[in-house]
Amino acid sequence: MPPTTPPSGALPVTPSQTIGPFFGHALPFPGGERIAPAGHPDTVTVHGHVRDGAGAPVPDALLEFWQADPDGGLTGAPGSLRRDPVTGAVIGRNGVDFTGFGRVPTDADGRYALHTLPATAPAGCPGAAPYLAVCVFARGLLHHLFTRVYFPEHEAAHAADALLSRLPEDRARTLLARPDGPARHYRFDIHLQGAEDGSHEETVFLAFR
Repeated sequence: MPPTTPPSGALPVTPSQTIGPFFGHALPFPGGERIAPAGHPDTVTVHGHVRDGAGAPVPDALLEFWQADPDGGLTGAPGSLRRDPVTGAVIGRNGVDFTGFGRVPTDADGRYALHTLPATAPAGCPGAAPYLAVCVFARGLLHHLFTRVYFPEHEAAHAADALLSRLPEDRARTLLARPDGPARHYRFDIHLQGAEDGSHEETVFLAFR
């Protein structure tokens, strides 16, 4: 049967593909988990697991993090990513500039760890609580997912935050990191689906329009 012609000459939608995943091939780069400048005294660590609906770890997920700089700026640090002058291969950041961007693959146990500076609210967003923006790539996802990480020390600002204030308490809780272990260490697990037995809820994911 010949393919039908879309009305008005519009092109048909191309379906997403699920072959792969290929996230570990070219996207990760050395030091992608270290956003904070080397040795910075205010460095915080955010770590956790990416898990599926059954609670099993996802060993080949990839997380991208974005955040505002300490002044609320979102310009990043263009030119801070170094390349080998001979091969052109990425060899990591210069270790000096705060870029506001990180890319972290999960390990064989579905774990990740990010080293960055404390979250701040983006400039020009009155009432927003400080957060880290997260993009999740994982097997079986037709499209990547977006979520956020909020922190307990900013609890006073959560009631006015445009996102947290609109969520039921149990759903908002899935966006909160919790202190874990040494000082400046936080645990934040990402659940791609909720469990049938209610042992965990799906992390809140965002839709942008």
